[in-house]
Amino acid sequence: MSDVTWIVPLPVMLPLLGAGLTLALYGRPRVQRVVSVSVLGLALLASTTLLVLADDGPLVVEIGGWAAPVGIDLVADRLSALMLTVSGAVTLCVLLYSLAQSQEDDEESAPVSIYHPTYLVLTAGVANAFLSGDLFNLYVGFEILLAASYVLLTLGGTGERIRAGTIYVVVALLSSVLFLIAIAMIYAATGTVNLAQLALRLPEIDPGTQLVLQVMLLLAFAIKAAIFPLSAWLPDSYPTAPAPVTAVFAGLLTKVGVYAIIRTQTLLFPDGRLDDVLMWAALATMLIGILGAVAQDDIKRLLSFTLVSHIGFMVFGIALSSQAGMTAAIYYVAHHITVQTALFLVVGLVERAGGSTSLERLGGLARLAPLLAVLFFVPAMNLAGIPPLSGFLGKVGLLEAGVAAGTPLAYVLVAGSVLTSLLTLYALVKAWNKAFWQTPPEDPPPTRLPAGMVVPTAALVGLGLALTLAAGPLYAYTSRAAQALAERDPYVVAVLPDGERGPGESADVVEDEAAAVGEEVHG
Repeated sequence: MSDVTWIVPLPVMLPLLGAGLTLALYGRPRVQRVVSVSVLGLALLASTTLLVLADDGPLVVEIGGWAAPVGIDLVADRLSALMLTVSGAVTLCVLLYSLAQSQEDDEESAPVSIYHPTYLVLTAGVANAFLSGDLFNLYVGFEILLAASYVLLTLGGTGERIRAGTIYVVVALLSSVLFLIAIAMIYAATGTVNLAQLALRLPEIDPGTQLVLQVMLLLAFAIKAAIFPLSAWLPDSYPTAPAPVTAVFAGLLTKVGVYAIIRTQTLLFPDGRLDDVLMWAALATMLIGILGAVAQDDIKRLLSFTLVSHIGFMVFGIALSSQAGMTAAIYYVAHHITVQTALFLVVGLVERAGGSTSLERLGGLARLAPLLAVLFFVPAMNLAGIPPLSGFLGKVGLLEAGVAAGTPLAYVLVAGSVLTSLLTLYALVKAWNKAFWQTPPEDPPPTRLPAGMVVPTAALVGLGLALTLAAGPLYAYTSRAAQALAERDPYVVAVLPDGERGPGESADVVEDEAAAVGEEVHG
């Protein structure tokens, strides 16, 4: 396996190199487009390769050749490889959509010279977070996301976007400060921030200290994942951005927070002491999020609230602390990334065709753009969990895991999940009827939907359907990922083969220094 580990850093390095190149090509938008698409295509190819290779065991790269835990390591296991592959497909489709949009418009909504390097940096931050085997490097990944996402969120410089961006940055900085404090406390308590070494050392410290550290990490990640009551910032921030930016934010950024919760809960805190708290948080996130969606009159805000609501399904699976629950949660994360991103891209097309995202101003789009009606309907039903689509399969897996847990709280979550799915169906059917079926207040002017925007959207909708067609193999893969997370040993042994450090240079340096000191003493 060692001869293929060079692939592991590529999903991070390729976008960073591409960002530098596109920045150097400032003022040459056509070349920037070619570079960006090529880089993300290669990164997706690398991620897909890792998806296959990691099924045989985690792949580890020690940056600079320095052994963990002295150096920083990147680890590609089943979970991170799956997240990389899905996010790679999504970011490539969104980039193609945004390029077509900028060509059709006056590029005010997405200044090409700024957009390309920033978007590639964002992609690198996501990949770095998924691959990080070290808490501080995970923090660095989050900060890369913060810097790039703030630029993307405020593209165009309108007052509304600046206001939303300010809210987003303040909340994100609060989360980052909590995370940084948690890292400092963890290092003070254990002497390391390497995830594999923490898995070995945390059980040795005081249980009360463990609980404090776990709470600090959960608070930081819950803000990033938009878990109630730390989710109020999201519906006010995302809808103001351009459609492709909103789409990639909705699909990926909250999932990085969910991924961090999965990784730390399974690897560092497997005893499940806060599972009941997470289950109550999951229930509140589901219900309050979907009630907010039902009350919305703007389709972007409606989808933002459904995004919050369905984070609750993922947290439900995590909180069950069972292989069945984690399997369904991982599958649901992959499903939700594709479907939610597709819906936001479709809404961008709806706004172009109807001139608005207000459901009171839209109508009759099924007659004007029947393909657009289909492109909205399919992922909307997928998100609502209509059989036999991937949303239904993921929810059934969660419900079965909840019933298998057999606790009163698990049954409450099962009931809450069913109610949330029904309300999701109601909210999305209402939006579809108003946007596509009702008589519009005034007929919108005929608008040609650019093929360059329709094709990537259709590709993402198709990817959501592919998750249904490949549900058997994919669910088996997520089951193996969940099993590896529960066992923990494959991850720890891959990073620290001898239980103390990796095979990199630092061990040799220590031995050489010890030998040199011995020679001086004897001399």
